[in-house]
Amino acid sequence: MTVLRTARLELLPITLPMVEAVLLGRREAAEDLALARMPDPWPNRELIEQAFAVSLQDIRSHPSARLWGARMMVLGASGAERRVIGSVVFRGEPGDDGVAEIAYGVEASSQGHGYATEAVGACVAWALGEPLVRAVQAATFGWHRASVRVLEKVGMIPSGNRHHETMGEMLVFERRRSDL
Repeated sequence: MTVLRTARLELLPITLPMVEAVLLGRREAAEDLALARMPDPWPNRELIEQAFAVSLQDIRSHPSARLWGARMMVLGASGAERRVIGSVVFRGEPGDDGVAEIAYGVEASSQGHGYATEAVGACVAWALGEPLVRAVQAATFGWHRASVRVLEKVGMIPSGNRHHETMGEMLVFERRRSDL
């Protein structure tokens, strides 16, 4: 998988060794793999478990399928200190229907600077260029205005609702490949 670059970010593929280093608490190894400093409070086990809704064993069994499209957001030009500020992940490879579901997160001190919009936009464009992808979807809560705005800014439109087992109704947004 290729590295994606935006005006301010490098979007590095998340690899099995990176996931293992983070989940096993090997911060120095994770920073070596990312060639960037990890934020102190992030990533933490809760965020990783939300991003990767499968076990480490399942990721190890099917790394290319489970880590399909997953990338770390790295901020910092050459010569400046590079730091991981977030991630953009897909919920695995697209399904038989050609839908790839995206999720993302930015660590607290880097929120509000447009990094999520920049990274999500690049990852959605990448995914829609992949042959098996017909559409990219994302789900968020209607009260999460910042997340809704990110999805709107990258050209995703409301396409339905989904029920979250503990938190209620979620809005589903979608962007389809233009050549369909």
